[in-house]
Amino acid sequence: MRGAKRPIHGLTAWVRRQPPKVKAFLGVVAGMAALVFLRFIVHDHDNLFAAAEAVHAIGISVLIYKLSKERTCAGLSLKSQDLTALFLAVRLYCSFVMEYDMHTVLDTATLATTLWVIYMIRFKLKSSYMEDKDNFAIYYVVVPCVLLALAVHPSTSHNIFNRIFWAFCVYLEAVSVLPQLRLMQNTKIVEPFTAHYVFALGVARFLSCAHWVLQVLDTRGRLLTALGYGLWPSMVLLAEVVQTFILADFCYYYVKSVFGGQLVLRLPSGVV
Repeated sequence: MRGAKRPIHGLTAWVRRQPPKVKAFLGVVAGMAALVFLRFIVHDHDNLFAAAEAVHAIGISVLIYKLSKERTCAGLSLKSQDLTALFLAVRLYCSFVMEYDMHTVLDTATLATTLWVIYMIRFKLKSSYMEDKDNFAIYYVVVPCVLLALAVHPSTSHNIFNRIFWAFCVYLEAVSVLPQLRLMQNTKIVEPFTAHYVFALGVARFLSCAHWVLQVLDTRGRLLTALGYGLWPSMVLLAEVVQTFILADFCYYYVKSVFGGQLVLRLPSGVV
């Protein structure tokens, strides 16, 4: 086991020494390699979306355990949970008025869980909430998402307000984790359950992104045209990619920490 760790430590040390542009390039190459691998082993790409939902559910389960058993919300961003509840509520409204399906049921369960987490942080476990570290100004993401939704939204036959709401929740979902990353960067030390939860979000979003990218490749771009015309189809795909890359750096340090046998994740400066 020790011998197997040495090449991994050597590789991570080499990657860590590289300049930011090289790290970004290596990340893109690794992501493309993972997409190629998934394309060959997963024949029904809808399974990737189901896997993304399952991993997200595992992450939420870890969060529930942390709050109910550990009785602490230290390291968790209330602002990220508020943003998550906001985009889920908007998406649920859009699902009811535009396309009611199984995703509506899943989003309802996720929203209910998120509201419970918010309740626990605000009231039951307020004494352990790191309010001074959770200092990301959420209007930095909400306002741009609103403006972008007004400018670029679906071109379907639905009511214009519903189309703008749908675009807003797509954009907000892509950046809703930023306050959580900022809090972790401020503390520099991430306890295990919070790290597991954020890593699960990263994996879930990568699988969701892979689902969209592979669907576009398999349909030779017809999926994008089915979403409408103009900039909206490209923005949907871009939002998926942004979600993945926002968490990519954290996931790298998480994996490095796990292979190094560290229970507590220590983040260097500049990760977020």
